[in-house]
Amino acid sequence: MRTPLRIGTALVAVALMALGTTACTTEEPLPPLEEGQTEITVRGCTPQNPMIASNTNEVCGGNILDASEAKLVHYNADNAAPELDVAESIESPDAINWTVKLKQGYMYQDGTEIKAHNFVDTWNWAANDNNAQMNEFFFEMIEGYNDVKFTDPDCEDDACETAAETMSGLAVVDDYTFTIKTYEPTSNLLVRLGYTVFAPQPDAFFADTSAGKVEFAQAPIAAGPYQITSVSDTAIVIEKFADYSGAYAGSVDRIVFKIYNDANAAYTDVVANNLDVTDLVPADSLVGDVWKTDLVADDGSPRWGTKATGIFQGMTFSPETTDPGMADVRIRQAISMAIDRDEIVDVVFNNARKAADSWGSPVVDGYKPGQCTNCVFDKEKAKELYDAAGGYPGPLELWVNGDGGHEAWSEAVCNQIKNNLDLECVVQTTPDFKTLRDRIGARELKGIMRAGWQMDYPSIENFMTPLYATGASANDGDYSNPEFDRLMRDAAAASTNEQANLLYQQAQDLLNKDFPVMPMWTQESQFGYSTKVKSIKMTPFSTFDFSTVELAS
Repeated sequence: MRTPLRIGTALVAVALMALGTTACTTEEPLPPLEEGQTEITVRGCTPQNPMIASNTNEVCGGNILDASEAKLVHYNADNAAPELDVAESIESPDAINWTVKLKQGYMYQDGTEIKAHNFVDTWNWAANDNNAQMNEFFFEMIEGYNDVKFTDPDCEDDACETAAETMSGLAVVDDYTFTIKTYEPTSNLLVRLGYTVFAPQPDAFFADTSAGKVEFAQAPIAAGPYQITSVSDTAIVIEKFADYSGAYAGSVDRIVFKIYNDANAAYTDVVANNLDVTDLVPADSLVGDVWKTDLVADDGSPRWGTKATGIFQGMTFSPETTDPGMADVRIRQAISMAIDRDEIVDVVFNNARKAADSWGSPVVDGYKPGQCTNCVFDKEKAKELYDAAGGYPGPLELWVNGDGGHEAWSEAVCNQIKNNLDLECVVQTTPDFKTLRDRIGARELKGIMRAGWQMDYPSIENFMTPLYATGASANDGDYSNPEFDRLMRDAAAASTNEQANLLYQQAQDLLNKDFPVMPMWTQESQFGYSTKVKSIKMTPFSTFDFSTVELAS
């Protein structure tokens, strides 16, 4: 599929210009708050691209969009259950033909109203290959999706054509009603529709003729509880939308996401009350539960919390077109079996993680433990497989981002590989998450790469289709297996969750056989806050529910 390459080159260059040259600098003070208004600061990281929902599939930009966009469906902050938001109803007699009715009077931040055509226009634009959106794959279930793909996937830019401009499966009925027709039954469609990629863009979005809509992305107009008011390379500011129409209004007036290139620095600032909220606790502070003694208020109450979250951490093997040394599955299996995950979880994470033995998270229905037999530590078998495959032309490079607190575990993994396979292993660190994602997208990296996944919607399918289906948006290892793709389609069309889950589990058996990604661990997320914050709730997505923030008096 050609789109990931385009995203990794031209559009990323535009994104860098947009993020680096259009916004205020940190030296410019924010406007003073009005009397009675409140503000908190939150750890942020550098978005990979300008903040457009259809081109954001990483947490740095996603955390901002989650707070600023309104969707058809909202996920419950406690259990991730889907609840109607912009939608008045979403109904289907057969899981193929869907009718969506909207609430009237739901307003954008420019004073215009969300109407049915906003959804239809947005989805058609996002799915069309001409617009090279990273998340276009999420619309693949809609009839006509194939018609908005390039007829020749190897075409040059000036010769690329699609059979149609729009998807036949979308139709506007009236101002507040539209229909969706899927290729096949899609039983979990309602659950999917709470993901930010399905957020509707206003008419002003389509009036922007700049490449990639980057002009719009400098001052996005959405319909959520918060509005993006300032973007720079050091901070992103969102402010409460006074005319927000929904049921999930924010509780603080202004939130400043301070960009950190070092998770340890953010944690230290929260301990010292120089930052109000962090969603990352460094591994060395987990050992001995040091973080729980670091983060204590004067009255002895905790300034920390934990939440079971839908996060999967793995390592992607570089595609063999980039790294021929990874072509033999025995090499990939050997590397995985040479890693003692339980030891790393114990020593590095103080058991705040759980060694992964499957592809997915225990918080979602359909998760089945024990599916990754190659995740079982077996030094002797690992060396046997490795030698039989002829070894790897090392050194093996292990790639992580420097702003995520990955130093301790990555060094531990490399040491185990070195000791158990006699293979030199070197940790390579990029300055930030954006740089890592850009280089992965451009297929520049050899060896193994950190592959974290934070669920977009609460379904085991979300841990599989976007990461391993042929041509999927987050398929960093370029995995392709027609049988896997068929199982994804059949599972989506299943009449019951039980039937679907059996098919997803069969697909995971294929992942165990082909082994494009090695699971590492799942996690309960830890977070901390300053004495300014009395309480804040983390969601199952490892994001913060800003409607629940309570400040100390």
